[in-house]
Amino acid sequence: MRFDVVSIFPEYLAPLDLSLIGKARTEGLLELVVHDLRSYTADRHRTVDDTPYGGGAGMVMKPEPWAQALTDIAATSPAADGARPTLIVPAPAGEVFNQALAYELAQEKHLVFACGRYEGIDERVLEWAAEDYIVRPVSLGDYVLNGGEVAVLAMVEAIGRLIPGVVGNPESLIEESHSDGLLEYPVYTKPSSWRDREVPEVLLSGNHGKIAKFRREHQLRRTAERRPDLIDALDVSNFSKAERNVLWELGYAVEHGKAIKRQES
Repeated sequence: MRFDVVSIFPEYLAPLDLSLIGKARTEGLLELVVHDLRSYTADRHRTVDDTPYGGGAGMVMKPEPWAQALTDIAATSPAADGARPTLIVPAPAGEVFNQALAYELAQEKHLVFACGRYEGIDERVLEWAAEDYIVRPVSLGDYVLNGGEVAVLAMVEAIGRLIPGVVGNPESLIEESHSDGLLEYPVYTKPSSWRDREVPEVLLSGNHGKIAKFRREHQLRRTAERRPDLIDALDVSNFSKAERNVLWELGYAVEHGKAIKRQES
């Protein structure tokens, strides 16, 4: 899989040389190329921005440097003949990035990330790029960053770790937060007693059935407490009786395959 990142601050992407993503790059499991947008400018000041039409605060990124950068990248795309690479544009106005989207994008052959700055990229770039790319504006959440680099660091790591071989034990991908629509259960390690706090006894029992039940229960409890919106979105039609009992304790009834918050009487 190949990632291309275009930025006016290419050094911002240096952390992608570290940890599992850096190791995966070294081992050839993924390819990542960072491009300096300023190298596609024509003036001696390497200008990438200008004032917005219609007035308003801030500056807007000029279209021509982006067009030249994206044209060069598309020309060397490893995507199959006729297939377009996907252009990810981090932007507060984009679809929200989540684990499901990370899994979807991990199936792609070529992802290109356009790191905007200032007030964003001239909208015509996105319209023009649709000829050679599948264009997807994507947001990390309902807040605003100074630029797209932080978002790209998060997305490349979230997507890259799903590529086979990047994470040493693939089973760890199955049990982590959001893999099944719930938050991950709490985890513990040695020593079993630490500062007058004990590891839950069931985890020391060796009874794998009871441990699985304990973890599932705590997934549900943690999710209901911290992210009730995830409970609302669950398909619980295949939940066991024990799982439904936990939901009932948490104030939910199961109706038509959904967990519905019970009204307080």
